[in-house]
Amino acid sequence: MGVNSDEQWMQQALRLASMAAAKGEVPVGALIVRNGTVLGEGYNCPIESVDPTAHAELIALRQACGTANNYRLPESTLYVTLEPCPMCAGALVHARVQRVVYGTPDPRSGAAGTVMNILASEALNHRCQVSGGVLREQCADLLTDFFKSRR
Repeated sequence: MGVNSDEQWMQQALRLASMAAAKGEVPVGALIVRNGTVLGEGYNCPIESVDPTAHAELIALRQACGTANNYRLPESTLYVTLEPCPMCAGALVHARVQRVVYGTPDPRSGAAGTVMNILASEALNHRCQVSGGVLREQCADLLTDFFKSRR
């Protein structure tokens, strides 16, 4: 998949992240794509759903697995506006997602290389290809603006 298509999919993830922000949730959006088709999408909603696992990636992953009727998603790509946390990275490894593309790094809990690298751990039986920094400024600005407005 080329850079241009990565940017197009990330634009869609940004739209999803904006939906989270509109609901007062941390603005993170994610979608899972395989063969040019969106299998699942989601945005952060742990507050609304009263569920600490309701991260954008896990919502998208659950939907994608339902669409594919399989708990494994080979040859798929996750697009997410913020680098996945350890919980989400672990789920992506278990689902055998081939590639993870994120917008901005997470200096507190990034598990795709910033704080730790679960997605490429040699200790695990699957590794995801990772591309970071796609539409980085737009993704970072959305988060920065959200947190500024809450202070």
